[in-house]
Amino acid sequence: MAEIERILVIGAGGQIGSELTVALRARFGTDNVVASDIKDVPPPTLQDGPYSQLNILDRPAIEKIVDERRIDAIIDLAALLSATGEKNPQACWNINVGGLVNCLEIARERNLKRVLCPSSIAAFGPETPHVNTPQDTILRPRTMYGVTKVTGELLIEYYNRRFGVDGRGLRYPGIISAETLPGGGTTDYAVEIFYKAVETGKYECFLRDDTMLPMMYMPDCIKATIDLFTAPAEKLTRHGDYNVAAFSFTPAELVAEMRKHLPALEVTYEPDFRQAIADSWPASLDDQAARRDWDWRPKYDLAAMTKDMIERLRARHAGGRLYAAAH
Repeated sequence: MAEIERILVIGAGGQIGSELTVALRARFGTDNVVASDIKDVPPPTLQDGPYSQLNILDRPAIEKIVDERRIDAIIDLAALLSATGEKNPQACWNINVGGLVNCLEIARERNLKRVLCPSSIAAFGPETPHVNTPQDTILRPRTMYGVTKVTGELLIEYYNRRFGVDGRGLRYPGIISAETLPGGGTTDYAVEIFYKAVETGKYECFLRDDTMLPMMYMPDCIKATIDLFTAPAEKLTRHGDYNVAAFSFTPAELVAEMRKHLPALEVTYEPDFRQAIADSWPASLDDQAARRDWDWRPKYDLAAMTKDMIERLRARHAGGRLYAAAH
């Protein structure tokens, strides 16, 4: 397996990128992981290492960083998510697909060792089997975000087969983080509810109480991403579309678990346009391919995640820092 030495993370200031970059720097060395984002200034957690302001649609700018920093792998996290993408589908396509093509082309031309770009459960649609969704199944998404994720999976497969580019990707479920606020996704309620519960004890949910969706706690998301990124190529039987799962729950089930720690929590339900998006997504995933090929195993279940989230946010709230790490 080609050893990765220097990594460029595009979209490092986002919900996943801000924590993934920290973990990558701990593993590969701070100076060997270049963070980049559209924002002028990196979040405080990324200020200890190299950072460049970067628009993923600016291919010459990416090439400049790759050449100057001697980058040999790119992780592309720049994306407009499901709810935001529906408000601006053209921008969603340009960023999610155009940005990935830039990364794959640079990898092809410069013989980079690896490109990773995550996919999502948004790649599925209402015709997809809803429970224990298979690894290989019908992909007919109803959102532009989902369309871009299916396209991304196919692009990674094509560049691997046609040009030998080692592209990789995994289908993220909803991601829950105690460190960063969500970025415009349909599963965002499962993050927002914790912040509001600790801050005010009340939350209005934009999904029905019985909406079952697959979720994952951020530490497991980071682990899954790095495990796939570093897995020996000869062990992989897929490229851009590994299902990964941890646990599934409904808003009502999450609230019941949270009330074990916050008995007075009040939740109301006012479904909006995101309900139709959620209804088109799976309730659970079959991730046997990831478990077989790169030994994927989640650490957190619903109870463990809920306990840890509330403990972390309570500690920050007590110190007047509830939203400090999220901005």
